[in-house]
Amino acid sequence: MHPFLAAVADELAGRGIASLRYQFPYMEHGSKRPDVPKTAHATVRAAVAEALSREARLPLFAGGKSFGGRMTSQAQAVAPLPQVRGLAFLGFPLHPAGRPSRERGRHLFDIRIPMLFLQGTRDALASLPELEPLCVALGPRATLKLFEEADHSFHVPARTGLTDPQVRGLVLDALAGWIESVIAN
Repeated sequence: MHPFLAAVADELAGRGIASLRYQFPYMEHGSKRPDVPKTAHATVRAAVAEALSREARLPLFAGGKSFGGRMTSQAQAVAPLPQVRGLAFLGFPLHPAGRPSRERGRHLFDIRIPMLFLQGTRDALASLPELEPLCVALGPRATLKLFEEADHSFHVPARTGLTDPQVRGLVLDALAGWIESVIAN
């Protein structure tokens, strides 16, 4: 498991938020080539089913970091994930590095539940001139929370005076607050 995601799960638990960690098959096999969308979507659906089998009474949110978030959103766009109340993306990969586009975001318009985009302002996979108008076009179901100077991994330069764990804490505080607001509505 990626150290960032392990820390996220631990820190969410400290905020009273349970999480289910899983890996895509390509990661299980040690491949660098991501799974095809059909396989990734099936993996997301299996993870949602597992979460529901463990604790169906808790409000359920889905999402992920980078590829995991994009595959989760695609799966939701194809057919709603059972009982999922919202999607949270930690660094949504809107486009390949150096090739700004909104192409990878078209499917988001087929999603009818709240979405949270947690993004660094220096994220090479989601340039702000592409991401901000996309979130505006998605309307009230999309919330964009930016983290100044953070890159796709939420790393910030030393000149900011912040450490990676501090930035991660800010990201997770924003996530926890958003979850509370969705549950309250």
